[in-house]
Amino acid sequence: MISTLANISNDVQLGLGVTVDSFSTIYENVIIGDGTKIHPNVTIYPGTRIGKNCEVFPGAVIGVQPQDLKFEGEDTVVEIGDNTIIRECVTIHKGTKDKWKTTIGSNCLLMTYVHVAHDCQIGDNVILASYVGLSGHVIIDDYAILEGKVAAQQFVHIGAHSFISGASLVRKDIPPYVKAAREPLTFSGVNSVGLRRRGLSDEDVREIEDIYRTLYVQNNNISKGIKEIEASISSSKLRTEIIDFVSNSERGVIRGMI
Repeated sequence: MISTLANISNDVQLGLGVTVDSFSTIYENVIIGDGTKIHPNVTIYPGTRIGKNCEVFPGAVIGVQPQDLKFEGEDTVVEIGDNTIIRECVTIHKGTKDKWKTTIGSNCLLMTYVHVAHDCQIGDNVILASYVGLSGHVIIDDYAILEGKVAAQQFVHIGAHSFISGASLVRKDIPPYVKAAREPLTFSGVNSVGLRRRGLSDEDVREIEDIYRTLYVQNNNISKGIKEIEASISSSKLRTEIIDFVSNSERGVIRGMI
């Protein structure tokens, strides 16, 4: 159902069963997939693409130009996958010529007052709790969870299945499968409960724990820890994924517990 009190540009593409409630504004060059619901007082700017069966709550602003002084009006977009929920007063800014788009995957939940800045790349099944703030160019891989009031600096990379404690400041990359807490932010264990909930076997969880024990507990130097992992732990997909993430980190990864 489309409210007669909604303001929708003539060239907006709305899928089957889309609902747009009163006092929402949807500008030109917007595509919204089947079954998506737009609540009252939502503002969707040009260049926004929203997938199927999403829900956008009041006060959300999607696709507005970025707060980047280098932005020169280039034709960029926001892309949001299917089944993603965007709660009240979330702000999502379009990309710049760095990546040309800001992306949010499918099955994500962005709680109240989350801010996603330009060129962020968020994977599938990610949860951003209330007041999370992402600066530009942040990458978040699948199944990561950021608790409330987490703030991430530009260009940080947050690995898959990681869990970041509330009110944390993310200045370094977060490797996959770990929990991060304290100030400054440090490794605080493997996200073993979350991993088992998502179907990883006990054997996989033990392997991940062995890898991070070697990296963070038995060694106080990341380079030395990687060499020890390669020497003492058999090659596997998980080992390769973790080593590649840590080795390729441009900002460096969080440190172990002091």
